[in-house]
Amino acid sequence: MRVLVAPDKFKGTLSAEQAANAIAAGWRRADPKASVETIPMADGGEGTLDALVAAMGGELFTEEVTGPLGDPVRSDFAVVDSANGPLGVVEMAGASGLALVAARRRDPRRASTFGTGQLILAVCGKGVRRVLVCIGGSATNDGGAGMAKALGVRLLDARGFEIRPGGAALLDLARIDLTELDPSVRRVDFVVASDVDNPLVGPVGASFVYGPQKGATDEDVAVLDSALRHFAAVVYRDLGVDLRDVPGAGAAGGLGAGLIAFLGAKLRPGVDVVMDAVGLRERMEGAGVVVTGEGRFDEQSLHGKVPDGLLRVGGEFRVPVVILCGERRIDAPPGARVASLAERFGLEAARDRPRAVLESLAAEVGSAFLRERVDAAEGR
Repeated sequence: MRVLVAPDKFKGTLSAEQAANAIAAGWRRADPKASVETIPMADGGEGTLDALVAAMGGELFTEEVTGPLGDPVRSDFAVVDSANGPLGVVEMAGASGLALVAARRRDPRRASTFGTGQLILAVCGKGVRRVLVCIGGSATNDGGAGMAKALGVRLLDARGFEIRPGGAALLDLARIDLTELDPSVRRVDFVVASDVDNPLVGPVGASFVYGPQKGATDEDVAVLDSALRHFAAVVYRDLGVDLRDVPGAGAAGGLGAGLIAFLGAKLRPGVDVVMDAVGLRERMEGAGVVVTGEGRFDEQSLHGKVPDGLLRVGGEFRVPVVILCGERRIDAPPGARVASLAERFGLEAARDRPRAVLESLAAEVGSAFLRERVDAAEGR
Protein backbone atom coordinates (compact mmCIF):
# COMPACT_ATOMS: atom_id res chain seq x y z
CA MET A 1 0.00 0.00 0.00
CA ARG A 2 1.21 3.51 -0.87
CA VAL A 3 0.90 5.89 2.07
CA LEU A 4 1.29 9.65 1.57
CA VAL A 5 2.30 11.48 4.75
CA ALA A 6 1.59 15.20 4.23
CA PRO A 7 1.28 17.16 7.49
CA ASP A 8 1.63 20.81 8.33
CA LYS A 9 3.82 21.88 11.25
CA PHE A 10 2.68 21.20 14.82
CA LYS A 11 3.14 24.81 15.86
CA GLY A 12 5.59 25.28 18.70
CA THR A 13 6.72 21.65 18.78
CA LEU A 14 7.45 20.12 15.36
CA SER A 15 8.19 21.45 11.89
CA ALA A 16 6.24 19.93 9.00
CA GLU A 17 9.29 17.87 8.05
CA GLN A 18 9.77 16.59 11.61
CA ALA A 19 6.08 15.72 11.88
CA ALA A 20 6.16 13.92 8.53
CA ASN A 21 9.19 11.85 9.55
CA ALA A 22 7.62 10.89 12.90
CA ILE A 23 4.34 9.84 11.28
CA ALA A 24 6.16 7.89 8.59
CA ALA A 25 8.27 6.03 11.18
CA GLY A 26 5.16 5.11 13.15
CA TRP A 27 3.24 3.94 10.11
CA ARG A 28 6.17 1.77 8.99
CA ARG A 29 6.16 0.12 12.42
CA ALA A 30 2.52 -0.78 11.87
CA ASP A 31 2.93 -1.86 8.24
CA PRO A 32 6.57 -2.64 7.31
CA LYS A 33 5.52 -3.54 3.76
CA ALA A 34 3.92 -0.16 3.06
CA SER A 35 5.51 2.30 0.66
CA VAL A 36 5.52 5.48 2.75
CA GLU A 37 6.22 8.84 1.08
CA THR A 38 6.69 12.06 3.10
CA ILE A 39 5.50 15.40 1.72
CA PRO A 40 5.89 18.25 4.25
CA MET A 41 3.08 20.75 3.72
CA ALA A 42 2.18 24.35 4.57
CA ASP A 43 -0.69 26.77 3.98
CA GLY A 44 0.96 30.09 3.20
CA GLY A 45 1.87 30.87 6.81
CA GLU A 46 5.02 30.12 8.73
CA GLY A 47 6.89 27.13 7.29
CA THR A 48 5.76 27.60 3.69
CA LEU A 49 9.18 28.75 2.51
CA ASP A 50 10.86 25.63 3.92
CA ALA A 51 8.18 23.35 2.45
CA LEU A 52 8.59 24.85 -1.02
CA VAL A 53 12.39 24.71 -0.95
CA ALA A 54 12.21 21.06 0.17
CA ALA A 55 9.76 20.24 -2.62
CA MET A 56 11.22 22.28 -5.47
CA GLY A 57 14.92 22.72 -4.75
CA GLY A 58 16.70 26.03 -5.26
CA GLU A 59 18.76 28.33 -3.09
CA LEU A 60 18.16 30.00 0.27
CA PHE A 61 19.43 33.51 1.03
CA THR A 62 19.51 35.45 4.30
CA GLU A 63 18.91 39.18 4.66
CA GLU A 64 19.01 41.48 7.68
CA VAL A 65 15.76 43.45 7.70
CA THR A 66 13.67 45.60 10.01
CA GLY A 67 11.42 43.62 12.33
CA PRO A 68 7.81 44.51 13.18
CA LEU A 69 8.76 47.04 15.89
CA GLY A 70 11.98 48.28 14.33
CA ASP A 71 14.47 45.78 15.73
CA PRO A 72 16.84 44.18 13.18
CA VAL A 73 16.10 40.54 12.35
CA ARG A 74 17.69 38.03 9.99
CA SER A 75 15.22 36.43 7.62
CA ASP A 76 15.42 33.94 4.77
CA PHE A 77 14.09 34.15 1.23
CA ALA A 78 14.60 31.77 -1.66
CA VAL A 79 14.83 31.35 -5.40
CA VAL A 80 13.40 27.95 -6.30
CA ASP A 81 13.16 25.97 -9.51
CA SER A 82 9.80 25.78 -11.27
CA ALA A 83 8.40 24.69 -14.61
CA ASN A 84 8.23 28.36 -15.67
CA GLY A 85 11.72 29.32 -14.57
CA PRO A 86 13.14 30.70 -11.31
CA LEU A 87 10.56 31.68 -8.72
CA GLY A 88 11.30 34.02 -5.83
CA VAL A 89 9.74 33.06 -2.49
CA VAL A 90 9.29 35.39 0.49
CA GLU A 91 7.70 34.43 3.81
CA MET A 92 6.43 37.45 5.70
CA ALA A 93 6.43 35.63 9.06
CA GLY A 94 10.23 35.69 9.01
CA ALA A 95 10.35 39.48 8.75
CA SER A 96 7.08 40.78 10.20
CA GLY A 97 5.77 37.78 12.14
CA LEU A 98 4.11 37.58 15.53
CA ALA A 99 6.75 35.11 16.75
CA LEU A 100 9.36 37.89 16.46
CA VAL A 101 7.67 39.99 19.16
CA ALA A 102 7.49 39.09 22.85
CA ALA A 103 3.91 38.93 24.15
CA ARG A 104 4.33 41.99 26.37
CA ARG A 105 5.57 44.10 23.39
CA ARG A 106 2.88 43.24 20.87
CA ASP A 107 1.31 46.38 19.43
CA PRO A 108 -0.43 46.24 16.03
CA ARG A 109 -1.04 49.98 16.19
CA ARG A 110 2.75 50.46 15.67
CA ALA A 111 3.92 47.21 14.04
CA SER A 112 5.07 47.52 10.44
CA THR A 113 5.55 45.25 7.41
CA PHE A 114 8.63 47.26 6.32
CA GLY A 115 10.89 44.19 6.68
CA THR A 116 8.67 42.17 4.36
CA GLY A 117 9.12 44.88 1.74
CA GLN A 118 12.88 44.67 2.21
CA LEU A 119 12.74 40.91 1.54
CA ILE A 120 10.65 41.51 -1.60
CA LEU A 121 13.21 44.05 -2.79
CA ALA A 122 16.04 41.59 -2.11
CA VAL A 123 14.46 38.74 -4.04
CA CYS A 124 13.57 41.02 -6.96
CA GLY A 125 17.25 41.98 -7.04
CA LYS A 126 18.03 38.35 -7.96
CA GLY A 127 16.53 38.94 -11.41
CA VAL A 128 13.43 36.78 -11.00
CA ARG A 129 10.30 37.66 -12.94
CA ARG A 130 7.84 35.92 -10.61
CA VAL A 131 7.62 36.17 -6.82
CA LEU A 132 5.45 34.24 -4.40
CA VAL A 133 4.76 36.08 -1.14
CA CYS A 134 3.62 33.76 1.66
CA ILE A 135 1.57 35.68 4.20
CA GLY A 136 0.30 34.60 7.60
CA GLY A 137 1.32 34.71 11.23
CA SER A 138 1.84 38.48 11.20
CA ALA A 139 2.39 40.88 14.08
CA THR A 140 1.06 43.70 11.91
CA ASN A 141 -2.19 45.42 10.96
CA ASP A 142 -0.88 48.10 8.61
CA GLY A 143 -2.46 47.04 5.31
CA GLY A 144 0.99 46.47 3.84
CA ALA A 145 1.87 50.16 4.21
CA GLY A 146 5.32 49.39 5.64
CA MET A 147 5.99 46.93 2.83
CA ALA A 148 5.03 49.56 0.27
CA LYS A 149 7.29 52.18 1.85
CA ALA A 150 10.28 49.80 1.66
CA LEU A 151 9.63 49.46 -2.08
CA GLY A 152 9.56 53.20 -2.70
CA VAL A 153 5.85 53.98 -2.41
CA ARG A 154 5.19 57.30 -0.66
CA LEU A 155 2.25 57.36 1.76
CA LEU A 156 1.69 61.01 2.61
CA ASP A 157 -0.34 62.91 5.17
CA ALA A 158 -2.21 66.17 4.54
CA ARG A 159 1.02 68.19 4.95
CA GLY A 160 2.92 66.07 2.44
CA PHE A 161 4.99 64.19 5.02
CA GLU A 162 5.39 60.38 5.19
CA ILE A 163 2.97 58.83 7.66
CA ARG A 164 4.36 57.02 10.71
CA PRO A 165 4.75 53.20 10.78
CA GLY A 166 1.89 51.02 11.97
CA GLY A 167 -1.79 50.39 11.49
CA ALA A 168 -3.12 53.35 13.47
CA ALA A 169 -1.11 55.81 11.36
CA LEU A 170 -3.21 54.92 8.31
CA LEU A 171 -5.82 57.33 9.70
CA ASP A 172 -3.42 60.12 8.67
CA LEU A 173 -3.09 58.92 5.07
CA ALA A 174 -4.08 61.63 2.57
CA ARG A 175 -2.33 60.65 -0.66
CA ILE A 176 -0.48 57.73 -2.30
CA ASP A 177 2.42 58.35 -4.68
CA LEU A 178 3.75 55.39 -6.72
CA THR A 179 6.20 57.32 -8.87
CA GLU A 180 9.25 56.12 -6.92
CA LEU A 181 8.29 52.43 -6.79
CA ASP A 182 11.53 50.50 -7.33
CA PRO A 183 12.04 49.53 -11.02
CA SER A 184 13.08 45.97 -10.13
CA VAL A 185 9.66 45.45 -8.55
CA ARG A 186 7.74 46.84 -11.52
CA ARG A 187 9.08 44.04 -13.75
CA VAL A 188 7.81 41.22 -11.51
CA ASP A 189 4.53 39.31 -11.39
CA PHE A 190 3.40 38.67 -7.81
CA VAL A 191 1.29 35.85 -6.40
CA VAL A 192 0.20 35.76 -2.76
CA ALA A 193 -0.20 32.52 -0.83
CA SER A 194 -2.64 33.21 2.00
CA ASP A 195 -3.71 30.91 4.83
CA VAL A 196 -7.04 32.71 5.41
CA ASP A 197 -9.77 34.28 3.27
CA ASN A 198 -10.91 37.13 5.52
CA PRO A 199 -11.88 40.47 3.93
CA LEU A 200 -10.00 43.63 4.85
CA VAL A 201 -12.55 45.25 7.17
CA GLY A 202 -15.69 44.56 9.17
CA PRO A 203 -16.62 41.98 11.82
CA VAL A 204 -14.74 39.16 10.06
CA GLY A 205 -11.95 41.42 8.79
CA ALA A 206 -8.30 41.69 9.73
CA SER A 207 -8.66 43.86 12.84
CA PHE A 208 -11.63 42.24 14.54
CA VAL A 209 -10.63 38.61 13.98
CA TYR A 210 -6.85 38.74 14.37
CA GLY A 211 -6.13 42.03 16.13
CA PRO A 212 -6.61 40.67 19.68
CA GLN A 213 -4.03 37.90 19.24
CA LYS A 214 -1.55 40.58 18.14
CA GLY A 215 -2.07 42.56 21.34
CA ALA A 216 -4.97 44.83 20.36
CA THR A 217 -7.50 45.91 22.97
CA ASP A 218 -11.18 46.40 22.07
CA GLU A 219 -10.45 50.11 21.61
CA ASP A 220 -7.43 49.32 19.44
CA VAL A 221 -9.51 47.01 17.25
CA ALA A 222 -12.02 49.76 16.54
CA VAL A 223 -9.22 52.21 15.68
CA LEU A 224 -7.44 49.70 13.43
CA ASP A 225 -10.60 48.78 11.55
CA SER A 226 -11.37 52.46 10.96
CA ALA A 227 -7.80 52.99 9.78
CA LEU A 228 -8.04 50.15 7.26
CA ARG A 229 -11.40 51.49 6.02
CA HIS A 230 -9.77 54.88 5.45
CA PHE A 231 -6.78 53.22 3.78
CA ALA A 232 -9.12 51.33 1.41
CA ALA A 233 -10.93 54.56 0.52
CA VAL A 234 -7.67 56.36 -0.34
CA VAL A 235 -6.45 53.36 -2.37
CA TYR A 236 -9.71 53.36 -4.32
CA ARG A 237 -9.52 57.10 -4.99
CA ASP A 238 -5.80 57.24 -5.91
CA LEU A 239 -5.19 53.81 -7.47
CA GLY A 240 -8.64 52.73 -8.63
CA VAL A 241 -8.46 49.43 -6.74
CA ASP A 242 -11.46 48.38 -4.63
CA LEU A 243 -10.19 46.29 -1.72
CA ARG A 244 -13.19 46.23 0.59
CA ASP A 245 -14.70 42.83 -0.18
CA VAL A 246 -11.78 40.91 -1.71
CA PRO A 247 -11.44 37.46 -0.04
CA GLY A 248 -8.01 37.23 1.56
CA ALA A 249 -7.37 41.00 1.52
CA GLY A 250 -7.46 40.92 5.32
CA ALA A 251 -4.77 38.25 5.60
CA ALA A 252 -1.69 39.21 7.64
CA GLY A 253 -3.24 42.40 8.94
CA GLY A 254 -4.25 43.57 5.48
CA LEU A 255 -0.94 42.77 3.79
CA GLY A 256 -2.98 40.89 1.21
CA ALA A 257 -4.74 44.15 0.37
CA GLY A 258 -1.47 46.05 0.11
CA LEU A 259 0.07 43.50 -2.22
CA ILE A 260 -2.98 43.75 -4.49
CA ALA A 261 -3.07 47.54 -4.42
CA PHE A 262 0.62 48.36 -4.81
CA LEU A 263 1.98 45.36 -6.74
CA GLY A 264 -1.04 44.03 -8.64
CA ALA A 265 -0.67 40.68 -6.91
CA LYS A 266 -3.06 37.79 -7.38
CA LEU A 267 -4.22 36.01 -4.22
CA ARG A 268 -4.41 32.22 -3.99
CA PRO A 269 -5.12 29.89 -1.06
CA GLY A 270 -1.70 29.00 0.30
CA VAL A 271 -2.45 25.30 0.63
CA ASP A 272 -3.36 25.17 -3.08
CA VAL A 273 -0.06 26.84 -3.98
CA VAL A 274 1.88 24.28 -1.96
CA MET A 275 -0.16 21.32 -3.28
CA ASP A 276 0.63 22.43 -6.82
CA ALA A 277 4.31 22.92 -5.99
CA VAL A 278 4.73 19.43 -4.53
CA GLY A 279 2.64 17.79 -7.29
CA LEU A 280 0.19 16.39 -4.75
CA ARG A 281 -2.54 15.48 -7.22
CA GLU A 282 -0.10 13.53 -9.40
CA ARG A 283 1.22 11.72 -6.33
CA MET A 284 -2.29 10.78 -5.17
CA GLU A 285 -2.64 8.32 -8.06
CA GLY A 286 -2.59 4.83 -6.62
CA ALA A 287 -2.34 5.96 -2.99
CA GLY A 288 -4.13 3.86 -0.39
CA VAL A 289 -4.33 6.54 2.30
CA VAL A 290 -3.10 10.07 2.95
CA VAL A 291 -2.09 11.08 6.47
CA THR A 292 -2.04 14.76 7.35
CA GLY A 293 -2.00 16.72 10.57
CA GLU A 294 -1.35 19.91 12.51
CA GLY A 295 -1.04 21.15 16.06
CA ARG A 296 -4.68 22.08 16.64
CA PHE A 297 -7.57 20.72 14.60
CA ASP A 298 -10.43 23.23 14.85
CA GLU A 299 -12.92 25.14 12.69
CA GLN A 300 -10.12 27.08 10.97
CA SER A 301 -8.61 23.77 9.84
CA LEU A 302 -11.47 23.38 7.37
CA HIS A 303 -11.09 26.89 5.92
CA GLY A 304 -7.94 27.05 3.83
CA LYS A 305 -5.60 25.12 6.12
CA VAL A 306 -3.64 21.99 5.18
CA PRO A 307 -6.29 19.45 6.36
CA ASP A 308 -8.88 21.27 4.24
CA GLY A 309 -6.73 20.95 1.13
CA LEU A 310 -5.94 17.29 1.76
CA LEU A 311 -9.60 16.47 2.40
CA ARG A 312 -10.57 18.10 -0.90
CA VAL A 313 -7.93 16.24 -2.90
CA GLY A 314 -8.61 12.98 -1.05
CA GLY A 315 -12.26 13.30 -2.01
CA GLU A 316 -11.35 13.90 -5.67
CA PHE A 317 -9.28 10.71 -5.79
CA ARG A 318 -11.44 8.65 -3.39
CA VAL A 319 -8.47 8.21 -1.07
CA PRO A 320 -9.23 8.04 2.67
CA VAL A 321 -7.72 10.80 4.83
CA VAL A 322 -6.33 10.42 8.34
CA ILE A 323 -5.74 13.55 10.44
CA LEU A 324 -3.33 13.38 13.37
CA CYS A 325 -3.26 16.44 15.62
CA GLY A 326 -2.01 17.74 18.94
CA GLU A 327 -5.43 18.86 20.12
CA ARG A 328 -8.87 18.27 18.61
CA ARG A 329 -11.60 20.91 18.93
CA ILE A 330 -14.09 19.58 16.33
CA ASP A 331 -15.31 16.17 15.17
CA ALA A 332 -13.91 14.37 12.17
CA PRO A 333 -15.42 15.59 8.89
CA PRO A 334 -17.09 13.10 6.52
CA GLY A 335 -14.60 10.74 4.88
CA ALA A 336 -11.86 11.23 7.46
CA ARG A 337 -10.73 10.00 10.84
CA VAL A 338 -9.04 12.17 13.46
CA ALA A 339 -6.74 11.11 16.29
CA SER A 340 -5.37 13.48 18.93
CA LEU A 341 -2.12 13.32 20.89
CA ALA A 342 -3.68 15.10 23.86
CA GLU A 343 -6.60 12.65 24.03
CA ARG A 344 -4.40 9.58 23.70
CA PHE A 345 -1.30 10.56 25.71
CA GLY A 346 -2.25 13.75 27.57
CA LEU A 347 -1.47 17.37 26.82
CA GLU A 348 1.79 17.39 28.78
CA ALA A 349 3.24 14.48 26.78
CA ALA A 350 2.05 16.08 23.54
CA ARG A 351 4.02 19.21 24.39
CA ASP A 352 7.10 17.64 26.00
CA ARG A 353 7.61 14.56 23.79
CA PRO A 354 5.81 15.44 20.56
CA ARG A 355 7.95 13.39 18.16
CA ALA A 356 7.81 10.18 20.21
CA VAL A 357 4.08 10.33 20.92
CA LEU A 358 3.25 11.32 17.33
CA GLU A 359 5.20 8.29 16.09
CA SER A 360 3.31 6.06 18.57
CA LEU A 361 -0.05 7.51 17.58
CA ALA A 362 0.74 6.96 13.89
CA ALA A 363 1.67 3.34 14.64
CA GLU A 364 -1.62 2.75 16.46
CA VAL A 365 -3.72 4.39 13.77
CA GLY A 366 -1.77 2.59 11.04
CA SER A 367 -2.34 -0.78 12.73
CA ALA A 368 -6.07 -0.12 13.01
CA PHE A 369 -6.25 1.02 9.39
CA LEU A 370 -4.40 -2.08 8.19
CA ARG A 371 -6.66 -4.42 10.19
CA GLU A 372 -9.73 -2.79 8.67
CA ARG A 373 -8.36 -3.27 5.15
CA VAL A 374 -7.55 -6.93 5.83
CA ASP A 375 -11.00 -7.52 7.31
CA ALA A 376 -12.65 -5.84 4.33
CA ALA A 377 -10.60 -7.89 1.87
CA GLU A 378 -11.57 -11.10 3.65
CA GLY A 379 -15.23 -10.09 3.81
CA ARG A 380 -15.45 -9.93 7.60
